[in-house]
This record gives sequence, structure tokens and C-alpha cells, in this order.
Amino acid sequence: LLSCRLYCEEAKDPKRRSCQTVLAEALDIVIRSFAPILPHLAEEVFQYIPYKKDSEGVFRTGWINASSAWKKPGIEEAIEGACAMRDSFLGFISGKNALEYEVIIVIEPGLLFELMEALQAEETSSVSQLNEIMMASQTTLLSELPKETPSDANIIKGTFLINLEGGDICEQSSYKVIARPIAKAKCPRCRRYTAESSSTPCPRCLQVLAAAAKGST
Repeated sequence: LLSCRLYCEEAKDPKRRSCQTVLAEALDIVIRSFAPILPHLAEEVFQYIPYKKDSEGVFRTGWINASSAWKKPGIEEAIEGACAMRDSFLGFISGKNALEYEVIIVIEPGLLFELMEALQAEETSSVSQLNEIMMASQTTLLSELPKETPSDANIIKGTFLINLEGGDICEQSSYKVIARPIAKAKCPRCRRYTAESSSTPCPRCLQVLAAAAKGST
């Protein structure tokens, strides 16, 4: 998830910048957490932080005060639900490369489907947050099984318990995951199977390379 955003997206792409923001926030909290028991190490790490700091030393920054902006309702449950589906998928293809597969997730309309839509607005995507979590080359999110699904298709079934607002909202939702080998070629840049040929980058990478070339001129 991190490596794809950091190394494959354009330098100023919001996905890449948001990833850097999360890493910076996590590092800040970790440093200040262990500063009281490892003061010298915390101070040394703080001095090597490559971005602008509000204080000259870690002990002048005050205690941890995480912004309420990080507490977005439903995001934790959406990530946990996606991880549950990913575990089902990875367990099914145990020992195989997840990038060699495309995933179809089927969830009946309801709260779980809405949470997954927050991670992937498009029906099919190779660059969505949901697809990054699934670790596949492409993910499709549907509310019913595709009509062309073979009768002998391997369908992974599971359930996930949604618990929101301290238990005030609880819903047991079922899901189905279909994993099938992807028909596209391996992109020589991002290494996902999203290219038309093995010698040509995928559409996302072509767009990033074009933007980088334009920015350097």
C-alpha cells in the first residue's frame, strides 16, 4: 500500500502526499511517546526529521495531541472490513502472487457496501484504496453476482460485524469474493498486471510519466 503510493504516483499527487502526511504524523507520535524513557534516542531522531518542525527539540513540543481530523466516523470499520475480505482472498490463493489476480467483491446493498464505496467510488479500479488493501491488480465492487459468473466459479464467502458509535449501530453483513487470474500484462514500472503489453507501462504509469516529463521541461 505504502510502496505503491510513494514510488508509483506523481510526486505531488494527493494520494502520495496523504501517505507522507500519515507517516509524518505516526513518526511524530512515536517519537514523543518514547521520549520520556529514551530521551537521547528521541532527540536524535527528532533532529533528523527532514521537514520543518515547530520546535527546536522534542521536549519543547509538548505531549501528544492528535487532531480530531483523524477520527473520521466509519473509516476504521471500512478498513477492517476490507482487511477481512483481503484475508479471505489471500487465504484462498495461499502461496501465490496476489498481483496476478483480479478480485470481484459482491456485497448486498447496506452499510458494509456503503463503507466499501468510501474506499472505491468506481465499480472497477486498479488504483483505489480498496484495491490497494486487497493487494490485487484490479478490484471490482458489485451488489450482486455478475450474470456471466460460471457455475463452477470459486466463490469465497464470509461475514463481517460492523460496530459503529460505540455499539449503537451493529450490523452483521455477508460478502462474497471471487478471485480469478487477471488477463492483462505486467507493467514494467509498477509491477501490477494492468498493462496491455509487458513492454508498455499501464495507463496510470503512462499518465504519471507524462506529467513528470512535462514538469521537467
